[in-house]
Parts: sequence; structure tokens; C-alpha cells
Amino acid sequence: MKWPISSACECDLKGLDSVPVVDSQLKMLIRLLAATAEGDKNAFSRLYRLTSPKLYAIAVRILKTEGQAQECLQEAYLSVWRQAATYQQGKAAPMTWLVTIVRNRALDMLRRQRHELRREDVEVEMLSAPPSGNMVDRLAIEKCMQGLRIDQRECLHLAYFEGLTHPELADRLSHPIGTIKTWIRRGLEQLRQCLEA
Repeated sequence: MKWPISSACECDLKGLDSVPVVDSQLKMLIRLLAATAEGDKNAFSRLYRLTSPKLYAIAVRILKTEGQAQECLQEAYLSVWRQAATYQQGKAAPMTWLVTIVRNRALDMLRRQRHELRREDVEVEMLSAPPSGNMVDRLAIEKCMQGLRIDQRECLHLAYFEGLTHPELADRLSHPIGTIKTWIRRGLEQLRQCLEA
């Protein structure tokens, strides 16, 4: 099944959680996920219409091409359809859960494309699996990111959201690869400590 992605998806990128989520929107997304878990195709379709513009924008930002972003979004929504029953309201907001699925799928696609990369070239896994095992809300990550030095924050942002490797970061930021690795390692350590607090 392929879902249509139109240029209309590039509209309002503010999405549902760039401002405080209205309680009714939050409850609606929770209900739609619950209904999707029970196999309700209409609920799934509505969930898609409400959330796909923001999720598509995230996929485009990471993958850089519309074709790959569309493929990513299709795979992500298939995962949502199959795994909706695993959503746990107490662990993450619905949009946080959906964004995590899309982001992880996009990063998986990047990894497949760059199969020659070694594990230490991309340290995204450290952010993908917070110490508590729960998905961390985007706002908590953003708050902790603000406590990092600018160079650490920029490196983590580029590695996490754009999937850049250490060599790519070194080229883009005009710093030695050793410096980039140190910034990322120290930034991740500080970010973990902040998120654990």
C-alpha cells in the first residue's frame, strides 16, 4: 500500500507539538492510535492525514530527497500500523512516538546507503536509546541541548537530525576529526547526565 505524498505536505511545518499540544489534540491522537491498534483503517487514515505533513518534513530534512522521504514515510506508517498496540501513553506523547519511528527509519535508510560506515562514525544510537529505556520527549532533549557548548550542540544536531558522519562533520565544520569526535563524545555524556537528572 502506498500513501500519496503531495507538495501540500510541505505546508505548515509547525506541526502538532511545536507549540504546547492542546489537550483535545493529544487525546485525539491517543484515541486514533488506540483505534489503529484494533485495526481501524479509518482511524489510521485520519492519523496519517493529521501527522504526515510534519513527519514528511522530518524525513526530507534527514534524507534530503523527496523520493527517499516518501519511501521512509511509507515504511514508517507501515510500522505504525503494525506496532500501534505497542504505543504506551505514559512513556511518550503520540507525536514524539511517531517522530521517533520516522527518524529511526530515515537513519536506518541512511545507514543502508552508507553501508561502508563503521559504527563509531555515527553515534546516533546513544541518543536513540536513552538510559531509562523510555523515549525522551523532544522538549526535554531541547532543554538539555541548550546547556551544551555551541560546538557540541551543533555537532550533535548535525549527527542526530541530518545523519552526518564524523568525516562529514569535520568537513562541514572545518575542524579535525579528532576534535569532532571529542565534541560529540563530551556532548553526549553531558546530554545523558542532563536527561537522567
